[in-house]
Amino acid sequence: MTEELLEHAEEFVTRTLSHMSTSDRVSASREAKKLILDINEIYKETKDSNLMDVMKRLTEKKKKIEKRLKGTPLV
Repeated sequence: MTEELLEHAEEFVTRTLSHMSTSDRVSASREAKKLILDINEIYKETKDSNLMDVMKRLTEKKKKIEKRLKGTPLV
């Protein structure tokens, strides 16, 4: 199961963000959150530093998606 999860996470990180609709961005953000939480459950048991690196990369990608969803503030 860990291998499947890591493969799915790697595929998510390499996925392009261009030309995504708002609903695609929302679903991608939710998918990233689910992946991070699932990997975190495994990390709690194993303390594998490789899993932490994967979670960090997923978090970076998730932050980029959410930044785009929120937009720039109007002053």
